[in-house]
Amino acid sequence: MYQAMIVNAGGGYQNVIIGTREARPPKAGEITVRLRANALNYHDFAVVSGMWGPSEPRIPMADGAGEVIAVGAGVTAFQVGDAVVSTFFPTWQAGTPQVEGFATVPGDGIDGYARQQVTASVESFTLAPRGWSHVEAATLTTAGLTAWRALMCDDAIRPGDTVLVQGSGGVSVFALQFAKMAGATVIATSSSDHKLAQLKALGADHVINYKTTPQWGLLARELTGGRGVDHVVEVGGPATLAQSMLAARVGGHVSVIGILTGLSGDFSLVTALIKQLRLQGVLVGNRTMQQAMIQAINANGLKPVIDRIFPMTELVQAFQYQETNQHVGKICLDIA
Repeated sequence: MYQAMIVNAGGGYQNVIIGTREARPPKAGEITVRLRANALNYHDFAVVSGMWGPSEPRIPMADGAGEVIAVGAGVTAFQVGDAVVSTFFPTWQAGTPQVEGFATVPGDGIDGYARQQVTASVESFTLAPRGWSHVEAATLTTAGLTAWRALMCDDAIRPGDTVLVQGSGGVSVFALQFAKMAGATVIATSSSDHKLAQLKALGADHVINYKTTPQWGLLARELTGGRGVDHVVEVGGPATLAQSMLAARVGGHVSVIGILTGLSGDFSLVTALIKQLRLQGVLVGNRTMQQAMIQAINANGLKPVIDRIFPMTELVQAFQYQETNQHVGKICLDIA
C-alpha cells in the first residue's frame, strides 16, 4: 500500500482526501516509479477545484517525477535507479496531434501522480534532464512541453526573432527561457511591476505593464520598430487575444494556449485575415517532443524557475496559493 491524494467525484477542495492505494508489480512493457514530486498547472486546478471535476474518485496531477524502482519484462529503455518524468499524453508518442480531450491524461481521465508510487507503461515516462532534482523535473510535463512545442515544434524560433510572453506563470517563464536559449528577443507583459522586474532578471529584453498600458499590443509593435513580433505565447485567452494579434507581425504566429480570462469572446477575424496570422491551438505535446526538449536542456544547462514547494499532503493549500496569482514560475509538491 502507498499514500495517495484523492479527489472525490465532482471535485472541490472539500472533496480532497488522503487515501491509500494497492501497489502492484510491473507487467511486460511497464515500469514502477517511486514518485517524488508534482508540479501544479491550471488544468490540474480545474480538476481539483471542481471546475472540471472528475466523475469518479481520481488521483490528481498530470506532472510527476521520481525514480524507477522496478522494470517489467522486455523493458530496455529504463533501468532501476533512472530519474524519470511523466508524459501528458501517454498514448501520443510522435507525429501530428492524435488525442482529442483529456480522457487519456493522468490526473483527469485516468489516475495521476499525486501519490508515492505508480506502475505504468514505459510510454508514460521519459528520462529526466541530467542533474535536475525530481521537483525540477516535474515542471516539464505540462508547462515546459507546452512552451517548447509552441516555439520549437509548431514554429521554429531563430536568433533575432522576437517573442512576446504573457505573465509569469509556468508556460510563460519556460517560453521566455527557451526563446532566450534560441537567441530571440523577448517582450514580457504583466500587471505587476514587481513581477516585471523578476521577468527582466530572467532575461526579458522589454517589459510592459498591461494594466497601465491597455494598448500593449501597439507598444509591442513599437518596440520592434513597427514590424511586430514573430511569435506570441497567448495564455490569457479572450481578453488578451486582440492585443496579441495587434502585436504580431504580418504572417506572425500566435500560440493559443490559455483560457485564464474565459472560454469564449469576440474574435477579430479581419485582423487575422489582413495580417495573415497563424493562430495555433496548443495542448501540450507528444513524447518525442518531450525527449527533444530534454535533450536541448541537457545541452544548454537550463534550470526551471520554482516559486514555492508544498508537501503533497498540502495539495489544497498549494492550489489556494496558486489562486492568489503571486507566483513566478512553478508551484510544486514534494512527495515524502
